[in-house]
Amino acid sequence: MKFKGIQKLDNGKFLNRYNLSYETEDGNEKIYEMVSRDPDIRDFETLHGVEPADAVVVIVHNGDQSKILINKEFRMAPGRWVFNFPAGLIDPGETPEVAAARELWEETGLHLDAIDDFIPASYSAVGFSNEKNVIVLGRASGEFAKSTSATEEIHAAWYTKAEIRELLKTEMFAARTQMYCYLWSRE
Repeated sequence: MKFKGIQKLDNGKFLNRYNLSYETEDGNEKIYEMVSRDPDIRDFETLHGVEPADAVVVIVHNGDQSKILINKEFRMAPGRWVFNFPAGLIDPGETPEVAAARELWEETGLHLDAIDDFIPASYSAVGFSNEKNVIVLGRASGEFAKSTSATEEIHAAWYTKAEIRELLKTEMFAARTQMYCYLWSRE
């Protein structure tokens, strides 16, 4: 494929919409629609620049690692409840580790006790966005509390491997959460 250009179509509060034009191997001109957190993509270099990750995903277990934390959250795009890990945008000046602790507390009321691992940036929705997430893995504790945001309907809970195996049969998950939970529940 040969990149031809980019046109910005819309500015949103959190997402910006673009059309990318390109030429296929057989010489056909195509338009690829995408959204981005970046409000100022001007060319191919800024499209795939080396900017830091936009968001953080928080994967935590309880102290003895016998349970995993999953949020059941009402998501507007699918119009239903979806099981997902706590996650959110990294604020300006924040490290992913600080953002992970903040997001975990805001969404669940839990405290991030330890960070056991860190997975560098990957694309969250490569089919239509250049958004990048980093993953913070650790352990958490505390009492569950309602989300601090009135715009988020979240029910956080700890789940055992057996409970996860049952949820995977009947419930809708975000893809990354589904895959991690599937592998973890089979260990």
